[in-house]
Amino acid sequence: MPPQSTDSPQTTSADTCGGSVRGKSRLAPYRRLFEPQGAAAFTLGNLIARLPMGMFSVSAVIMIAGSRGSYALAGAVTATGLAVTALVAPWTARLVDRHGQARIAVPATALAALGSLALLLCVRFGAPDWTLFAAYAATATTPNTGGMSRARWAHLHRGDAATLHTANSFEQAADELCFMLGPVLAAFLCSALFPEAGTLTGAILLLTGVLIFAAQRSTEPPPAAFPTHAGSPLRTPGMPGMLAVFLAMGAVFGSMEVVTIAFADDRGHASAAGAVLALQAAGSCAAGLLYGSVRPARSLPRRLLTCVATMTALMSLPLLAAATGSLLTLAGALLLAGMATAPTMVTGMTLIQRLTPEGRLNEGMTLAVTALLGGIAAGSAAGGWTVEHTSRPYGYVVPLAAAAVALLLSAAAKGRP
Repeated sequence: MPPQSTDSPQTTSADTCGGSVRGKSRLAPYRRLFEPQGAAAFTLGNLIARLPMGMFSVSAVIMIAGSRGSYALAGAVTATGLAVTALVAPWTARLVDRHGQARIAVPATALAALGSLALLLCVRFGAPDWTLFAAYAATATTPNTGGMSRARWAHLHRGDAATLHTANSFEQAADELCFMLGPVLAAFLCSALFPEAGTLTGAILLLTGVLIFAAQRSTEPPPAAFPTHAGSPLRTPGMPGMLAVFLAMGAVFGSMEVVTIAFADDRGHASAAGAVLALQAAGSCAAGLLYGSVRPARSLPRRLLTCVATMTALMSLPLLAAATGSLLTLAGALLLAGMATAPTMVTGMTLIQRLTPEGRLNEGMTLAVTALLGGIAAGSAAGGWTVEHTSRPYGYVVPLAAAAVALLLSAAAKGRP
């Protein structure tokens, strides 16, 4: 099935990153989104499956750093797992497109859950450091549940550009909601119960959510018979440039997470790190829901450039706040900084959908997520190294620099398809 254009034929005055309010009610687009039977059911399962995405890396950092006493090791382990996922995920997505979501996602999730359990046991029983890398790498088979959900919306609302824009915004808000609640839940479980509780709970939720999601067969898009003329999404003009932008944005998120955990721990409030990170996701979630209720501007490249520029400017706030040494001030700065994230990601994902060849929608979106994960891996490693060898506040230079790189790459790609 070809990706649908989300450009609207008419626009009015700009509101958010080039959008404008359409209609009298901001809730009307979301009501239309959930009209198809089964939409709410698969969304529930997908949210349960996606919640652990905000838990795993935080749980791993807290668990490993607490056991081995090294944030550099914790950042390197999570970076390795994300890097391996970046290599494996596109192949998993291709299998999903070819053979169907339920048939591939369930066994792939089971393998990933076993990898999480292996990591837990290695940390619990003091296994050598190299086993941590191997165990976390085994989680690479985790399917792109967000991409599968977006593929279902594209199947249910094919040809409805406005509703697909709302769907993309809703999915980004759902991502942010999971990354808002996930770190809080992970930090609470690891501190209130035992250090491995976050990883264990995440594995259980992931498997349960995917089973519920896969059971909703009425909304599942049919397997795609790849047409002979459809090449790899990587060969599509404009796709490599967009993936580079996602790579840089991933570095923003990965470094921000590790640096914030270290900053909170340095001030004796390690358990508050999840709540502080949640505020950044809360700002993005609210912005994403608002963005889904507006009519976007016609020029996607120009809209992306505007959003990335806004994100870069706001990423200077955590650096300034950290210099004060106040965790409360940092929390407020992260809330504001997060408000540009969802509109940027929605616009970028819309461009990816337009560039993806027919029959490879899930693969194209997974490539974007793969680039994002690769960036998160690099950002986690860079952030961990920086806070280990410099002051904690100085670590916030890393996400700011990554955002600036994303801005340069967006400007270079401006005007391309």
